[in-house]
This record gives sequence, C-alpha cells and structure tokens, in this order.
Amino acid sequence: MSIPKNKADEVEQNPRSSYFNLPPVDVSVAFPQATPVSTFPPSVSDYYQFSDLLTVEDQALRMRVRECMEKEIAPIMTEYWEKAKFPFHAIPKLGSLGIAGGTIKGYGCPGLSITASAIAMAEVARVDASCSTFILVHSSLAMLTIALCGSEEQKLKYLPSLAQFSTVACWALTEPDYGSDASGLKTTAIKVERGWILEGKKRWIGNSTFADLLVVFARNTTTNQINGFIVKKDAPGLTVTKIENKIGLRIVQNGDIVMKRVFVPDEDRLPGVNSFQDTNKVLAVSRVMVAWQPIGISMGVYDMCHRYLKERKQFGAPLAAFQINQQKLVRMLGNVQAMVLVGWRLCKLYEKEKMTPGQASLAKAWISLKARETASIGRELLGGNGILADFLVAKALCDLEPIYTYEGTYDINSLITGREITGLASFKPAMLSKRSRM
Repeated sequence: MSIPKNKADEVEQNPRSSYFNLPPVDVSVAFPQATPVSTFPPSVSDYYQFSDLLTVEDQALRMRVRECMEKEIAPIMTEYWEKAKFPFHAIPKLGSLGIAGGTIKGYGCPGLSITASAIAMAEVARVDASCSTFILVHSSLAMLTIALCGSEEQKLKYLPSLAQFSTVACWALTEPDYGSDASGLKTTAIKVERGWILEGKKRWIGNSTFADLLVVFARNTTTNQINGFIVKKDAPGLTVTKIENKIGLRIVQNGDIVMKRVFVPDEDRLPGVNSFQDTNKVLAVSRVMVAWQPIGISMGVYDMCHRYLKERKQFGAPLAAFQINQQKLVRMLGNVQAMVLVGWRLCKLYEKEKMTPGQASLAKAWISLKARETASIGRELLGGNGILADFLVAKALCDLEPIYTYEGTYDINSLITGREITGLASFKPAMLSKRSRM
C-alpha cells in the first residue's frame, strides 16, 4: 500500500468506509446479555451481615448515600471518566448528602462518628472512586485541617460554605521532588508586613484546578518549620494547570500548582500548623477514610461480577454455574469481608483514642493490596467486557492504582508499621542515615 503524500491523496487513495464515523452503539444494545453499570447492581457483598454492627443512624446514612450514588452518579460516571471531565452539576447533589466535614462538630458540619463517615465514604467509592476522592480531599484533608489547625475566625469564615459544597477546597502538600518524602518540601513562606509570600510548586493536587480555597503547606524561612496557609483562587502569582493522561481517577482534576510571590494575609495563616508533625493530626483521620475507599470499590466490583455471572451465558449455561467462576467469586467475597472488618476495627480503635499510626498504615496498605487482587479477579471473570468501563471492573482496576499510591504507598505504609513494631526506622538507606541501624 502506498503512503499518501497529503490529505487529498489520502481521500483519493484510501477512502474510508461509509460507516467509519458512525457513533458507537449503546452498550446495552450491542451487548444485551448483561446489564451495564449505568444501572448499578444491587448490594450483595455483606455476607457476614456487617450492617448489624452499625447503629440505626449509620444504616440510614448508608442507604441515603447509596441511593444518591446509584441514582445520580452511576448513569453518568463512565462518560465523565472517559472524557476525564468533572461533573460539576453533581456537586449540589453530593452536598445534599450532609457528609462533607465528616467528623467535624459545629460550623454547619455533620459531626459524624468516624465509623459513619467511613461507611459513607465506602458507599460513594462503591459506585465511583473519583467522587470519593473528590470528597476526601475536600472534607478529610482541607476542611479537617482548618477545623484542627485553624483559628476560630477561620473556622467560622470558611467551614459553613465548605460543608454545603458552596465552595470547594484542595490540600496542597506533595511537590514534584517530594512525594513520599513530603517533610522535605521546598515551597517557602517568607514573612513580610501584614502577611506572607509563598514561592514554590505543588503537584498531584486533587480539586486544585477549580478549588475556591487551597490549603497550602510551605517552609517558614525563619524557623525552617512547615506552616499552613489558606490561599484563595486567582490570587496574584498563583497558577494551576490540569495533569493530563492519567489512567486512574480520571474524573478527579489533579493539578500542578505554581506560586510566584503569592501574598497570603496574616489572617489566612493556619496557627495550628507549626511543624510537619501537625499534619499528622489530619493524616490520622484521612488515612482511615482512604482505607475505606478500596473497601467500597471492592464492594462495587463484587456486586457487578455477581450480577454479570448470573446474566452472561456461555456453553448453554450462566457463567455463575461454572466451578472455577464460583471459586473466584467466593475469593472476592472473602476479601471484602476481611477488608470491611479490618476497616471497622480501625474506626473503633480511633473512636476509643487507641489507634496508632502503624495500625492506620497497615490497614491502608493491606486493604488497598487486597482490593487490587479483588478487582484483578473481577477483570478475569468478565472476560472481554472486563476491559470496558461500561461494566465497572476495568474502571475500578485503574482507579485503585492511584489509591494504592496516595496517602502513603504500600511500601511507605509498611515501613511506618514496621518502625512501630520493631522500634527501628528504615526509610532511608543506611549509607544516607546519620546513625547506624546496626
């Protein structure tokens, strides 16, 4: 075949078929044997009746979130995930759930128990992981930082509108050169008259392209300690650009933040952030929430596979009738039961003020590992449809990858737990450490 020299030659020598530009056939028409995820499957993963451990109020919250997500988000999420766009019209619907602010009491926030907040997070993630990340960044990171580290004036000024999703926030800690080693961040805060000048870069910041408020962490050039600041959108010297070409959490708008002499008034410096350790007060809660994201995703994957195997037929029988498929489905179900119970126990330890950083890290690391396994088995069960976002599992498989990484990679969280159980830190190679590990 000759190579065309220009567009005119291409049309003349290589004419496309008459149907080349036809729109795709709706998946429910092209593949009528199984129901796509736009009609979300019933919840059937609570095999050990975990709901019996929940209060009546927690169960009601769970059902309210589930109904909203299945009705409002499930029909649209595949389209927005494919386009890597955010469904801004859905924000008021998410706001009506009354879960933003989670455990924060007062200031228009719901004051939920951490168990209730975790259950709500799982129900959001069960349908769409991106929506759960959007809420987590806004609520469990940005809002919680203001609640735990902000002044009374800042809480009164910012939290009520954030709790209603009338405004949206992001949380800017990670930098291009500092991910797992976040405490080494290089963004600077220089004290000037009546305020501060921020200079530096942030990367992978969820919600940042459209956030009204940016909670930013920077190094105080006087004390060399980490401080926190509330930066308003469109502040002079602030630019945010979207990170493209992600394979997971495609609806989440992650951004690169550049700050060139951004002025922040004194009243927007968070007085409770005076060292990197102060961020741990926030991360202790958010890591619990992150652990419940892969739990919810795995619930959705199991629900989808359970329905699919009963609907799809090969060799004259439903796929659910084959022994190997039943074995895989049961393995997925067992994972979900174990993940839920670990997550539930973590919440109870937190509520009793007995949870340690190592326990939170182990839960996040192990649950996200098991979720990847669960989604991988689900992808096998769905065969060819296992690579289509229309049947959830492929999308979930991709969405789990960033969750496996953020809020501490599997390896970093393992080392946090390892340090706690051995008393020995092993985050840096021995040759780089000031003290011997022998």
